[in-house]
Amino acid sequence: MYDIKSIRENPEAFDRGMARRPNLKPDEKERFSSKFLLALDEKRRAAITAFEQAQARRNAASKEVGEAKKAKDEARAAALMAEVAELKTTMPALEDEAKKLAAEVDAVLAWIPNTPLDEVPEGADEHGNVEYRRHGEKRDYAFAPKQHFELGEALGQMDFERAAKLSGARFVVLQKSVARLERALGQFFLDTHTQEHGYTEVNPPLLVRDEVMFGTAQLPKFEDDQFWAVSGEVFANNAAASDMKGNRWGMIPTAEVPLTNLVRESILSEDELPLRLTALTPCFRAEAGAAGRDTRGMIRQHQFTKVELVSITAPEKSREEHERMLACAEAVLKKLDLHYRVVTLCTGDMGFASQKTYDIEVWLPGQGMFREISSCSVCGDFQARRMNARYRAKDNKPTFVHTLNGSGVAVGRALIAVMENYQQEDGSIVVPDALKPYMGGLTKIEKVK
Repeated sequence: MYDIKSIRENPEAFDRGMARRPNLKPDEKERFSSKFLLALDEKRRAAITAFEQAQARRNAASKEVGEAKKAKDEARAAALMAEVAELKTTMPALEDEAKKLAAEVDAVLAWIPNTPLDEVPEGADEHGNVEYRRHGEKRDYAFAPKQHFELGEALGQMDFERAAKLSGARFVVLQKSVARLERALGQFFLDTHTQEHGYTEVNPPLLVRDEVMFGTAQLPKFEDDQFWAVSGEVFANNAAASDMKGNRWGMIPTAEVPLTNLVRESILSEDELPLRLTALTPCFRAEAGAAGRDTRGMIRQHQFTKVELVSITAPEKSREEHERMLACAEAVLKKLDLHYRVVTLCTGDMGFASQKTYDIEVWLPGQGMFREISSCSVCGDFQARRMNARYRAKDNKPTFVHTLNGSGVAVGRALIAVMENYQQEDGSIVVPDALKPYMGGLTKIEKVK
């Protein structure tokens, strides 16, 4: 979230940043301009000034009433008392106007995306992304590789039909060794990041308040992409839809939300930074804008499991931490001997809260294409301002921290990658060496007869 003061001090830089967000709608281009924002802010400041002047005059006039009475100037005292009474009548309206305009400024600021860093490539969509590096090579198969859902269904261990009976589309029931393989992947990722990469394991709540969703910028822009839990008490009282927002919890779309918000409304000491956190959690996404995309298989699910990485750093360390986080996410894929590439997202494909994002895309031989398995972003102080998360630097001045988040990695997509890359001609799946300690001695997943 932006500080209106910084926009006021450097409007040209703000406008240049917004100009690099190519997918803004026409009305957003108008509202997200320094001209519009500063005009609205000028009204807010004028309203505050009017209220403060009225308040100051009321205080001064009240004092003058006493002086007039002391001087036995009854006419002046009466006139001053009438003025004070009138000010008391008009001041609430002046205060309400100032609050209303402040809320309008904050509401517009809450919808404005973060500014891309200078090195982020220009582009309108994913076609503008730039390959950063690549690891490994595609495997050669003496047969036509199958997609993960073909393999899973043939093994009798991946069931989309029964999941649909339970919950509808975009859910899956995993069973037997495939279910264990997914669990093994999550444990392997978590162990690697905590034991080798210095992340602290956290088991956070899966349901969070609106202000927590706002802190990491899921709200207000992406409200329709979330699932919401509402208590039975609300329904029992027949609460109106307008009352739901005060009586609901967001089902986390990623552990980034609770992990990053652990530092909300706090001032850390510089010695506590960098703070590196990780969690293995279920995640829930409504996928409101994904109609018709990846309707088969596990690529795009309403419920999935992911290992998340979050870093809280001092501003001067965040770029270095971004590269480190990317390397940590890559490390688990290297251990699985998977072919992947890293791309730098362009300005038209990067996320709302991000300053710069790397996507890791793993090769899926069944699909014959790279698919995203991790996204690592540096957000600067964009989220910290929304959360009021600061640290005390050496100059003893509270300063906003920088936040970073990344998938370390998406467990469901890693399961897809392992199944497709380690498939055999008979439809069985070889267990990667890195996962064998988690599979109870199982070295190959085959159909149970």
